Amino acid sequence: MTRITDLLDFGPGLAIAARSLASIAPSYAPENQDNLLLIDATGRAVCLRDQAPVSVQVAGWPAGHVRVAVMDGMGGHGHGRQAAEAVAQGLLRVPACSTQAQLDRQLDALHQSLQQQFRQAGDSLRRPGTTLTLLEIAPGRAPLLFHVGDSRLYEISVLAARPLTVDHVPATCRALHGLLDEQRWWQQVHGEHRPQISQAYVLGNALRDPQVLDDALLPLDAQRLPPFLRALSDRRALSVRDDALYLLATDGLWSCGRPLEWTARWPALLVRPGHAPDAALDALFDDYGAHPPAALQLDNVTAIALRFQTPAA
Repeated sequence: MTRITDLLDFGPGLAIAARSLASIAPSYAPENQDNLLLIDATGRAVCLRDQAPVSVQVAGWPAGHVRVAVMDGMGGHGHGRQAAEAVAQGLLRVPACSTQAQLDRQLDALHQSLQQQFRQAGDSLRRPGTTLTLLEIAPGRAPLLFHVGDSRLYEISVLAARPLTVDHVPATCRALHGLLDEQRWWQQVHGEHRPQISQAYVLGNALRDPQVLDDALLPLDAQRLPPFLRALSDRRALSVRDDALYLLATDGLWSCGRPLEWTARWPALLVRPGHAPDAALDALFDDYGAHPPAALQLDNVTAIALRFQTPAA
C-alpha cells in the first residue's frame, strides 16, 4: 500500500488521507494503472510516477488552496497507466481555479492537449483514456467538482454512503435516451459491477451515440440528465457537511458481485467519533482485505478521504 499524505499540510478545517494499491490481494500484483494528485495548502504536490509517489513544489500556488483528484487508466485501450500519469502531470500545470467556469475551461483544454499529444505518439486504434474525478477547494469557498468516467465521490454519514457522481457507463447512456428508468439504472450501476465505460478523459465520449466516439467531453448537467439524476451534475459546487466523510475513489473499491452490500458497511467503518481520514482509510482497507466482498474482481484501488471541519473560533 502506498501512503501519500504524510508530508502534506492541508491547513485548518480540512483533513485528507490517501491510499493506492495495485491489488488488495498480496499474491496478485498487476501494474497499478491508477493515479492520484494532491496539492496541499502550501503548494506541495504528490502524484504517482512509474507507480511510485513523487513530490514536487508547485510554483506560485496560492496559500490555502487545495486540489485532489483520482484517475483510473483504461488498460484495455492501451497505455492506461501512461494516460493517468500524463493527466496527473498535466494537473500540476493547471493554475488554481476559484470558479467552476475557470476550472471547466482549464480541464477541457488539458483534455484536448493530451488527446493531441497521444494521437501524435502513434496507435490511433488503441486510444488511451482515464477517469478523472477532481475536487478544487479554494479557501472560504464551496469545493468544485469536475468528473469524467466511473470513479466516484461518496458522502458517507452515520446513516449511509451516498454517491455524489454519475458513472459514465452504458446504463447512463441508456438513461439519457429515456431507455432506462430510475430503479433499473440504480440496479445496473450500483447493484452490479460492469467494467465498461462510455466516456473517459483524453479518450472522448460515446454518450451521444454508442456507435460513435466523439473527441470532445460531454458534461452531464441538469439539462441532459434524467430527473432522478439531475442533482448530480458532473461539474458543480458542492455543499459539504462537517459530520460526514467524503471518499474519492476508483472503481476497484467496489468491483464485486454485490457492491451495495459492501458499500452498506462503509458508514460503520468510516464514520466514527473522532475518526480522522487516515484512521478511516485504515479501517476500510483492513476490512476489505480481511473480509473481501463476494465475487470480488481484483483491480487497482485508489482512494482519497476528506473531512471538512469548521475551524474553532
